[in-house]
Amino acid sequence: MNFFEEVGKVAIGSRLRMLTDKVTEDAAQIYKLYHIDMQPKWFPVFYALVQGKEKTITELAKDIGHSHPSVSKIISEMLKKGYVKESKDKADGRRNVVSLSKKGVEISKEIKDQLIDVNAAIEEISAQAQHKLWEAIGEWEFLLEQKNLLRRVIEKKKERDSLKVEIVDYLPKYQEIFRSLNVEWISKYFTMEESDYKALDDPQGYILDQGGFILVALYEGEPLGVCALIKMDDDEYDFELAKMAVSPKAQGKNVGFLLASAIVEKARSLGASKIYLESNTILKPAINLYHKLGFKKVAGKPTPYARCNIQMELVVK
Repeated sequence: MNFFEEVGKVAIGSRLRMLTDKVTEDAAQIYKLYHIDMQPKWFPVFYALVQGKEKTITELAKDIGHSHPSVSKIISEMLKKGYVKESKDKADGRRNVVSLSKKGVEISKEIKDQLIDVNAAIEEISAQAQHKLWEAIGEWEFLLEQKNLLRRVIEKKKERDSLKVEIVDYLPKYQEIFRSLNVEWISKYFTMEESDYKALDDPQGYILDQGGFILVALYEGEPLGVCALIKMDDDEYDFELAKMAVSPKAQGKNVGFLLASAIVEKARSLGASKIYLESNTILKPAINLYHKLGFKKVAGKPTPYARCNIQMELVVK
C-alpha cells in the first residue's frame, strides 16, 4: 500500500478497483463455501428477480444501475445455468421478460443463510472501522451524481489555467492578432462583411477614437483572445460588446469567460447602464457564455450584419 500512500488521492480509481477485486475474490469463495454455484456479478440481477416479478432487461438495468449490455450478458449466462427463464410479456407481446426459473427459486432459498452471515461479517467490519464505508459510498455516489469527477476536474483545470490569464488594454502591436482572430472565426462560420472590415482594418479610428475600448487576453504572455466595446450613439445602450474572438488554442482555459467578464467590468467602470450585442445562435458556446454573464434576448433593433439572428442586452448593475 506504500504506492497509494505516496501517490495519494489521485489514484482513487486504482485503489477502489483493488478493493473491489479483493471483495469479489472473497465473494466467489463464499459462494463455494455455501455450495452456491453463482458468480458474484450475477447477484444484483438475481436479487432483483427474487421478488418474483417478471422484468425486462431495461427494467433490470434501471433497478440495479447497470448498463443494458451488461445486464443482457448476465442474463445470457444465467439462462445457460438455468437460473432464469425468458417469456413474452403478457401485456406487450413484443417484449421479452425475465424471471427466476424453478432452479433459481430453489437457489434463492438456499442463499438465505449465506446472506445472513455475510451481512453479519460486514457489520463486524463496520463496528471495528473508524469510518463507515457503506455510508461514505452512499455520500460519494450522491455527490458524483450531482457533479461527476470529470466535471469537477475540468473546473479545477479552468481555475488553475485562469491564473495564467492576464487581461490587458489594446496596444497597436495587437492590431494583427485582433484582426486575425476575428477573421478566423467569422470566415469559419460566415462571410466577412463591410462592417467587419471597418472595425478590423482600423480599430483605432473605428473603435478607440470614438470612445470605445479593446481588451486583449494573454495566456502565459501570448495573445489568444480579444474583445471590444464599441461606443453607441443610442438612447438606450451605451456600448456594444463586439469583435470577441478567442483562439482555438485557448479552448478549455476559461479565457473567453475572463475576457468577457473584464469587458463588462470595463463598461461598468465607465458608468454604462446597458450593453448591447449581436450574434448568431449557431455559436452555442458564445451564446451560453453571454447567458452566463447575464445577457437577455431582445429584438427589433436594425443590424448591419446579415449573419445576426439574435440580439441581447445586459443591464449593468
